[in-house]
Amino acid sequence: MTTWADLRVKATARLRDTAALAPETEARWMVERVSGYDGVELVVGEHEIATAPAIQHLDDMLARRAAGEPLQYVLGRWGFLGLDLLVDRRVLVPRPETEVVARTAIDETVRLGARRGAHDPWGAGATSFPVADLGTGSGAIAIALARDLPDVEVWATDVSDDALAVARANLAGVGSAATRVRLGRGSWFDALPDELRGHVRLVVSNPPYVAEHEVADLPADVADWEPRQALVSGPSGLEAIEAIVGAAPHWLDPAAAALVVELAPHQAAAVVRAATAAGFDDVRVERDLADRDRVLVARVGHPA
Repeated sequence: MTTWADLRVKATARLRDTAALAPETEARWMVERVSGYDGVELVVGEHEIATAPAIQHLDDMLARRAAGEPLQYVLGRWGFLGLDLLVDRRVLVPRPETEVVARTAIDETVRLGARRGAHDPWGAGATSFPVADLGTGSGAIAIALARDLPDVEVWATDVSDDALAVARANLAGVGSAATRVRLGRGSWFDALPDELRGHVRLVVSNPPYVAEHEVADLPADVADWEPRQALVSGPSGLEAIEAIVGAAPHWLDPAAAALVVELAPHQAAAVVRAATAAGFDDVRVERDLADRDRVLVARVGHPA
């Protein structure tokens, strides 16, 4: 009879022959997934007998990983700022760099006057901060904002129906915060209702910013598996960012608002120039956890 501990040992051995960078860790996560145990629970129950469906599920997961599929897709879920999100090939893998983008967007919204904290579904306060997450993908940024900022109403847009289906599934699992996230299909600002023009307090986006000539340099588990539409912007890699930066001033509240956009480190100077040319008052680039230029922050007006 095969126990969960036996499965973990066998999975580790199989993963050592793959591209897995941490076979033991990946094996543990996969066994947790198929067993239903989490962390300490698996340690306590590791000598229990594994079920036949779980063994087959693990075999399928290991085969997918051996074929080069990203671990996050194999597991079907991944963490983002404490959220447990559904992820698959319809959306990008949530990354630490984008967590920095989300934190920056949250901080900017607080600077503009929004409260930080859990939403009180019985509270009397009216939502007063329209926020747009353009190219929402899995919904990671939009959900993080709605969870941490009880005053915001988030408009999460994407041109991909597949991505919006994933975002919708993730919203179903986050409780009352989901009531303050609206999904819209369309390209960037085209998906927003016209009555928001000039009233949005913050726009945040993790747009495609890979140039076509850079695709060959991407890791195989990115280039071969993640949705190209969400990765590649065009010949320069700046097309999507420039479109967002150029249109944002028409949608942001001129009294006090901000734009937060993820970028590649080598694009920082060009994006700062574009934001300055678009009329933003205060333009800067924040660094990621690896101390690389990563997040454009462009402001208009001044908070009261």
